[in-house]
Amino acid sequence: MLRRHLAGLALFGAPAAIRPAQAQAKERLVLTLKDGDVTIELLPDVAPKHVERIKLLVGRGFYDGTPFHRVIEGFMAQGGDPTGTGTGGARDLPDLPAEFTNKYRFIRGICGMARSQNPNSANSQFFIMFAPAPSLDGQYTIWGRVIAGMDAVDKIKRGAPGSGTVTNPDKLIRARIVAA
Repeated sequence: MLRRHLAGLALFGAPAAIRPAQAQAKERLVLTLKDGDVTIELLPDVAPKHVERIKLLVGRGFYDGTPFHRVIEGFMAQGGDPTGTGTGGARDLPDLPAEFTNKYRFIRGICGMARSQNPNSANSQFFIMFAPAPSLDGQYTIWGRVIAGMDAVDKIKRGAPGSGTVTNPDKLIRARIVAA
């Protein structure tokens, strides 16, 4: 009896809830910048709450038109603040608890969540690494990694030396979630 049931599942396909995780479609975040699209592999196995927050905000159109307000040569580009000041966020949503990992390191193309001094204060702001920064490992949540379009990230307008504050910053034109 059990064999017939299992054979039936094989014939018609197992329900999504019991399929192996690898068989389920992965989602990607696509950021449209002035110089092209950036495709980011989401890492829900590493930072499930942060990935869900990114997806929620993308679904709301929250990131569309937001500036890269802090961009430091040889370090990172930060965006996700609709005010462009570095103090804004999704005010209607609570801050997120840290989801630090040892699985990934802050290297070129890694995407992390910005926060205040409080490790549990990430909300909507994120950053994309231009270069390795081992000092961030285990201190900030990693939620994705660029798998295509890093050349477009490299062309984001840089900020002032030291602060990284950008005058007339480049903007994230559109953010969307796509199935891989």
